[in-house]
Amino acid sequence: MNHPKWLNRFEEVHGRKPLALITGGSSGMGLGYARQLADMGCDMVLVSNQEMELQNAVAELKQGRTIQVIAHYQDLAIETAAEDLLAYCQAENLQVDILINNAGMFFFEELTPDNEAKALTMMRLHIFTPTRLCILFGEEMKRRGYGYIINMSSMAAKLPCPGITIYSATKAYLKSFGKSLYFEMRPYNVGVTTVCPAAIATPLYKLKPSLLKLGVNIGLIGTPQWLVRKALKGMIRRKRVVKPGFMNIYLPPLIAALPKSLVNVLWKKFK
Repeated sequence: MNHPKWLNRFEEVHGRKPLALITGGSSGMGLGYARQLADMGCDMVLVSNQEMELQNAVAELKQGRTIQVIAHYQDLAIETAAEDLLAYCQAENLQVDILINNAGMFFFEELTPDNEAKALTMMRLHIFTPTRLCILFGEEMKRRGYGYIINMSSMAAKLPCPGITIYSATKAYLKSFGKSLYFEMRPYNVGVTTVCPAAIATPLYKLKPSLLKLGVNIGLIGTPQWLVRKALKGMIRRKRVVKPGFMNIYLPPLIAALPKSLVNVLWKKFK
């Protein structure tokens, strides 16, 4: 099923455009989702703690389109984030049809008491809040008998490496959680798709623009547009997991095969 057919069918059945809620929707991958959903004709709520970027994203997405784009400024790393977001949507009478758990962060450092606060923030963004959002918004989708959920994991879920100790562990949780939730939600006609990208050219990894461009040119790094297109296609088809790219095939077993002594040497060199 291509995107126009899916959208037309949704509008015929429900009498309105689908509404997507995108966490981390003001930049990077989240903005990539927003752009492609806007091109499809979906309404959306963008949630972010980057207020200026959020307003800029809304202005861009509304330009030349007859869609509703709502900016919601919120910190998703606090304990009540999911409940607060649900309460906001209910107060505004916003019925979420597509939930995209995209908000996240990244750092490459040895885990110490000095960066423990960052690690805890990452765990809230990657584990606690997405889980609660799936439960709360998923329950509404179950009652209605339809809906879509995308959880953004990573190829790093299969790469427990030094320097990304918390990142890879939280992404492994998201992958396991999403793959299991898929079966629980399926009887209610709610799709749960877990996306496991390899390296993608976004500001998340804080690489120099020249290095990002080089990675894209030689095929080691994908573009957000390419990944989002694959992810949304998988969502519409209610695929359980989307893990595009050759790096997802050859890199995890290659790294797993490295001798521990070599991993130690590489860690000492790059930390």
